[in-house]
Formats: sequence, structure tokens, C-alpha cells
Amino acid sequence: MQNCIADRAADGYRAYYKRNPVDREYRSWAISLAILNNSFHYAGLKDNHIIVEYELPYSSRRIDVLLFGYDIDGEENIIMLELKQWSNQHVQDAEAEGNVLVDYGQFKKEQPHPALQVQGYYFGLRDFLEIFQEKNPPELSGSVYLHNYSKNKDALLFASKFSQITKTFPLFAKEDAIELGKYLKKRLQGGKGQMIYERFARSPIEPSKRLLDHTSEMINKRQIFNLIDEQIAAYNAIMHKAKQLAKIKQKSVVIISGGPGTGKSVIALEIMGELLRQGKKVVHATGSSAFTNTLRSIVGVRARNLFKFFNSFITIEPDSFDVLICDEAHRIRESSMSRYTPRAQRTDLPQIDELLRVAKLNIFFIDEHQIVRPSEVGGIAMLKEAAKRFGINDENIVGFELKTQFRCSGSDAYLQWLDHVLEIRDTEITEFDAKMEFRIFDNPSDMMSEIRKRNEEKPNLARIAAGFCWPWSKPNLDGSLANDVKIGSFEMPWERKDQFWKWATDNSGMEQVGTVYTAQGMEFDYIAVIFGNDLVYDFEKNTWKAVPGNSYDSQIKRNNPILVNHLKNVYRVLMSRAHKGVYVYFMDKSTEKYFRSHLPEIK
Repeated sequence: MQNCIADRAADGYRAYYKRNPVDREYRSWAISLAILNNSFHYAGLKDNHIIVEYELPYSSRRIDVLLFGYDIDGEENIIMLELKQWSNQHVQDAEAEGNVLVDYGQFKKEQPHPALQVQGYYFGLRDFLEIFQEKNPPELSGSVYLHNYSKNKDALLFASKFSQITKTFPLFAKEDAIELGKYLKKRLQGGKGQMIYERFARSPIEPSKRLLDHTSEMINKRQIFNLIDEQIAAYNAIMHKAKQLAKIKQKSVVIISGGPGTGKSVIALEIMGELLRQGKKVVHATGSSAFTNTLRSIVGVRARNLFKFFNSFITIEPDSFDVLICDEAHRIRESSMSRYTPRAQRTDLPQIDELLRVAKLNIFFIDEHQIVRPSEVGGIAMLKEAAKRFGINDENIVGFELKTQFRCSGSDAYLQWLDHVLEIRDTEITEFDAKMEFRIFDNPSDMMSEIRKRNEEKPNLARIAAGFCWPWSKPNLDGSLANDVKIGSFEMPWERKDQFWKWATDNSGMEQVGTVYTAQGMEFDYIAVIFGNDLVYDFEKNTWKAVPGNSYDSQIKRNNPILVNHLKNVYRVLMSRAHKGVYVYFMDKSTEKYFRSHLPEIK
């Protein structure tokens, strides 16, 4: 009533994120929340509790409104509300089932139907908050208020094809302020919302569903992970393309881009599992030996042949598969040829052409800032150019960008800060986000002690990794490993050279130092990183500098004019593997000083 709810929200936003909300967000609070208040008045709500912009566990996505209260029968209720300012003329139908196309003025974007968006948030709360696992949990429900959208006969969002999802997660149009009031009154009129909120706020957050813990079940049995927002839109678009395979002859390409922790591999494996259950011929490929061998070991003997490397398709006949899923597509190389390739199989064909050739639908998951070797050429422009060589027109090249962060404590701000400090790209956010635990250690022994403590809590919760600044020895004749990584009195072995792919998942990996090549594609709750002296910050020139003499990675440093860029990407990968905490020891103290200058006061 005092017209200050947007100011209150902005104050809370600044206190939490240490930055100002953008104008668009402030305006949405000022308009949507004021309109929502009409339904509160109709429902007679007076003793309830409201959260504005609640951040989902392990995610950077936020629920617009959460409401707490008892119903008339004394049952506890928590209601999620998604507030949309969309109008009828701005929402169009999309080809992909479950998606709509939204016109934002300067651009159009394919989005999941808002009821599907709320469903994602619903399971995001149910899956991770302990309060919903208790014997008598509060009733959780969700709905959408489209306060600028009219429920006329042509209203797409109310079409019958969405009726199944809207029965569970109903929509309220701009004419429905009273209906929304009745919906709220039925669930919240008993008040006492503060009591339920306090239980909710104290509820422990369950550990994240780690991808590799569930891969076998995803592939062999059922969907495991709940997708949200742009993940849903991408998934729906891919499934739509897969449905069309029998009807059209032309190849299709889907490119999903996103930074570390945005769920690229989750979507890839969920899609693979569903398409296999539908009887499609599907194969998964990466350029990472560690990631592929880990997946093979998890899914078992029957499914292991479905996981291949990018260089596995030299002799495969065209269109042998319905769908090829290329995860970590930034690791695509110029050629599949090596000195081990038999003469009869040698070809001048680029590796990307070999990949596009073997399937009718090609899906690429890519992060261009994870290219760590000169031989890796995977990029969005390169993929589009190669697709056109195969006659694939723009209509059959679909792109999605994933921005929602599920790693790094759900902090996209942390990753933006990391990219800013490493000078990888210009970012909107340049200040450190304290949601992520980030500790700098004075010596690596203390850092490793913390990693051991974490692994005592639960095996394989944490790992230590390093820049490639020491030689990597073969195992000794008795099977033991040499302590190659040496810093003063600190000594540890690299990952086992003949079984390096086990580093991320086997207990033995907890006492071995990993490299970027085994860490890439993996995730942990905590990662410790030895930031080597192959990449240092030069205060005299105010820029990053590569020191090739301190690197033992011959493949990256040989005749490489952009070595500094590849090394930046190496440390970006290593420092973005964790859900909860990043521990760092800097070999170069100038580099440590530079990092500290971008941090608030820390331990």
C-alpha cells in the first residue's frame, strides 16, 4: 500500500548480491508485486510470510514469490508463484512440444511453457530441502500469474495441449485476480506463516545429485535429474528434432552452449537415455579420455559401446546413427589422424565432418572458454560453418545458451568474477560472490589436510588438482607412484598414468593430484588447486604472462602463440569444478597478491 515493495526488494538484493539490480528487474517488482497485492487483499491474508526472489538450492535461478501459511484445517502450506509480464501478442507457438516463443522486443527466445518452469522449481525444492522429506511435510504447490495476459479463446498458454501440466500447476490470467485470491485463501487463510517459514529457513539442504552417481540409471532406466528453465527449452527442442527424423531427409544440428556447471552433460545424458528408451540409435562422444572411460565404467558392459571418442568415426558409414551427442564439443580437433592411424584409414577429412557425417541429428554441447590445447578447434562458428558444408540450412541449425548455474554454490557471479580476474572475457559482475567458499592457503600441505577432512565426511567428496608444472612419471615396477609434484616438504604423485581416468571416482584418486585433462567434465563438492608458475600476473605490464619454461605440457606449449589464453582456460576449468568450495595455493606470490586484490578480506 505504501508503494515501496520494489525498494525493499532492491535493498535485500544489494545486501545479498553486493550489487544493484538491473532496471528491468526493479520494474518487474514494482509492477507485478503491486498487482499481486490485489489478490492478497481479496484473500484476506494478514498473518502470512512472503519471500521475494528465493534462490533455488544449488542453482542461480530464483522463484519469484514463496508464500507460507496454514489452511483452515490447520495443514501447513507453501505456495510458489511465478509472475509473468508477458502479453498475448508477445507469445507465439514454438515447434518443440512444451515450448513457446517469447518476443522481448529486441530479441525472441524459445522458453518452456511457464507451468513447466514452475514444475522445475517445484522439484528443485522437493529434491533438495529436507523439510519435504520429513514424515509430515508442508503441502507444496505452484502456479503462474500472467497479469498482462488475457484468457481469450486464442490464448496459446491456455491451449489444450498444455492442459495436463496446467492441471497440476495452474495459470491465472489478468482477469483472474479474484480466482487467484480464492486459490490463495484456500491454502493460506489460517495464517501463522512465520512459523512455517522458520522451519523452511532452518531446513538443511541435501547434497546435490552428482551426475556420475546417477549416470547408469539415467541411461538404463529412467530420467533422474529435474531440468529447469532454459534446460527444459533445449531438451524439448532436441526431442522435437528427434521426432522428425523419420519424416525428413535433411540433417539437423542443435548447439547448446554454456559455462561450467550449467548442466550440459546432464542434458546430454538425459536425452541419450530417453532416446534409447524410444528405440533410437544413439551414440555419445567426447574428446576426453577420462570422461568417456569413466562413463563406460559406470554404465556397465552392455552400454559401454555407446560411449565413444571424437576420433572413433573415421570408418563409420554415413547416417549410421539417428543421433550423435557430442559432449565437450570444444575439444573437437582439426583431424582424427595420429601416428597410430593405419595407412588405409588415413583421410584429409576434418574431424567435425566425420562427426556430422555419421548421424541425422547432431547435438553439440560446448563451452568455448574450455579449450585448453592448440589442437582443439571446437567453436560455435566452426560448427555452423561445417554444417553448411553438409547443406544444413539455418532453419535446421538450432542454438540454445545455458546460463543457470548449478555448480559453484549456484553462483554464476563466482564464474563471472573468475573470468574477470583471469581476463578471459568482459563480465557484468566483477566482485567476488561470498556464496562460494574460496580460500587461499599459505602452503599446499595445509590445503591437502582440508581435502582429507572433506573426504572423511564422505569418500570422493573432494580432490586436489594442479597446473602441469612437474614431469609425470610412469608407475614404478612395484606399482607404486613417484611423488612428482613437489613444493618444499609437500610431495604427492600425479594421477596414475595407466589408469588416469579413475582419478575422479576411485578412492585412490583422493591421494593423487589431477590434471586439467582428467578434471574437465568432472565435478566435486570441493576442489583444491595448485596454481602453477606457468601462468603468472605481471604487475609491471598489468597483464597475464605465460612462462613456458615452467610447463611440462609439451602439447600445449610447443609453437603456441596464444599459450597464455590456453593456460587461463586451464585454471578456469580447474577452479570451476566444485559445488561448494575452492581452495587455492599459488606458487607465484605476485599472482596470489593479484587474486587477493580482487577478494574481500578472507582467511
